[in-house]
Amino acid sequence: RRKMKDSVTEEHLYLGYSHQCRDSIFPLHTSISLFLLSYCDCKLFKIFLVPTSEDVDDQFVTKNLLGDLKVHLISRCQLPAVVQSCCLPAVVVKDGKFCRAGLSVVLRHIIQKTYEADPSKKDVLELLGFKKTCLKACAEVSQWTRLCEISIPLAVEGFLTASPEHCHTIPPDILQLERKLGEPVRVHNDDKIRRQKLQQQKASAKATVPVLREEATETGTAMEMRERPLPSLELSMAFSKLLDQEVSEAVNREAPHIRRTKTSDLPLLDHIFAEGLYFTLADIVLLPCIHQFLVSSKKQGKNLVNLPLISSWYQRVQEVPGVKKAAGKCNMELLQLPELMSAPDEQLQDFSSVPDELEEENEDSHFIGGPRPTMTKLMENGIEAKFSPHPCPNWILDWTNLPSAVNPGEGRMSRDRALRKQQQLNNLVAAVTKLAKPGDVIVDFCSGGGHVGIVLAHMMPSCQVILIENKELSLIRAKDRSDELGLNNIWFIQANLDYFNGTFNIGVALHACGVATDMVIEHCIKARAAFVISPCCYGFIQNTVKFKYPRSHQFKEVLSYKEHMILCRFADQTAVQLPPERRLIGKECMGLVDLDRAWAAEEHNYSVQVISMEPESCSPKNNMLVGIP
Repeated sequence: RRKMKDSVTEEHLYLGYSHQCRDSIFPLHTSISLFLLSYCDCKLFKIFLVPTSEDVDDQFVTKNLLGDLKVHLISRCQLPAVVQSCCLPAVVVKDGKFCRAGLSVVLRHIIQKTYEADPSKKDVLELLGFKKTCLKACAEVSQWTRLCEISIPLAVEGFLTASPEHCHTIPPDILQLERKLGEPVRVHNDDKIRRQKLQQQKASAKATVPVLREEATETGTAMEMRERPLPSLELSMAFSKLLDQEVSEAVNREAPHIRRTKTSDLPLLDHIFAEGLYFTLADIVLLPCIHQFLVSSKKQGKNLVNLPLISSWYQRVQEVPGVKKAAGKCNMELLQLPELMSAPDEQLQDFSSVPDELEEENEDSHFIGGPRPTMTKLMENGIEAKFSPHPCPNWILDWTNLPSAVNPGEGRMSRDRALRKQQQLNNLVAAVTKLAKPGDVIVDFCSGGGHVGIVLAHMMPSCQVILIENKELSLIRAKDRSDELGLNNIWFIQANLDYFNGTFNIGVALHACGVATDMVIEHCIKARAAFVISPCCYGFIQNTVKFKYPRSHQFKEVLSYKEHMILCRFADQTAVQLPPERRLIGKECMGLVDLDRAWAAEEHNYSVQVISMEPESCSPKNNMLVGIP
């Protein structure tokens, strides 16, 4: 019943508009969103274009670019306040409190809403891939999501706007996609599929499909019998799924000698679509981008590089049912690539020589040995974990007199866990209360079910509280609790952190996992906001595209990346079931990792304290970073 209720709630979709180039609207995120709406035949959203300039011709845009979609123009200053704090695209529920922002989040939501409104559209739901995880991981930590959602759209936009003399080389991110398409496919149950492929290879070696080819001779024509391999297993499986057909039984049965073959001796699987064997949202995202890149290359009359895998993918995607129809609605004139790749002397690019720009510097990720040598090295350089005294150790909330919807124990927690959660909240709320003043905007990053944000919104009605979380179900639970309390000073944003660009005064996060703590600190520094953060999952810390470790100048002078990772791994060893001495070492490692973070923030003119929560038994991860600009 709840899903049906949600499906009829009117939602507004806001898309950016900078300019038109041939058959696309820019930024490309907008073209991608419109292409998906056309592919899904989705009319559930009221669509608004948000021009970056004031001189946009309303009639021209709506008549020439949008097919059968009804679209309205709206200026940035007319957007709902919650949307003004986010990067577009964004979807907001009519009450203006719940916003979804960022390309992947918005596209996934369009797919889910389409299926809820019409459960017969199972092909649309299949776009979310295995376990509905396609492009679910946020771009800050997933190289693949980052490549599809950010890098390739930006690379193509840059390529299209560059002067001709700067268009002689392919953008590195396009080359990166070519390399990705050449990597072996790893899918659920791939051992079984690889055995089927081996069986097909052995069968095709014995029986190939005869093809008659007509050739001219001096005496007329002659028919030459040639052999063509059977269609690949991957191709058969991909299109059988698209057409809702079963793969032939002959393929499914394995011969005994096939079953006995070692996994290491099985053939690898080839890409059919962007993520492997099956057509997914990733293909929808990439098609408008690659299309524009190829159209631009053709217009310049240049074969900049032979991209055989991207070319094959581009042709194959056009054969997916519904793609050509959706492209037609969006005025995308899809190319037939032979006319683009016609130069006979085209040299194949040596892709093995292309640097992997997204490759992280995470070699030696399996560390051997304990933390003592690293800790000793730091001590010899005068660096030890430092914990500041708790500013208000005895401050607690009167939980018994608070509404039940404020209490974290109202969820599915055990009594002991609910008590520990209350103790954790006592610490964070005390620190925020000391910093906040009426009219402040407080952002609860990585908010989960809203334990911190809802308490703050209830306790501080004169402050605006914003919850930011990537997991939709957690945020829906938080909104349900907020609605029960009748809170009017709270917004909910489902988005990756990078898609929030609003101004705020205090950032808070309870148990921000791994690199997420550093992302929250970075956001607060950019906004010149104070922060109260309890880190978690130190063992998940690693170099990413945006963050390199150690963070601070002092630690970089003493420790290598590998040595810092040793501290992070052992900082996770604080569980109550571990021996006391081991937990003590874990606590020291936590303190050192957070000291590095504190010193890195102080390089940006912050005063930062590392504090232990009271009581320390409230959580194995009981550190708290309090930073003031």
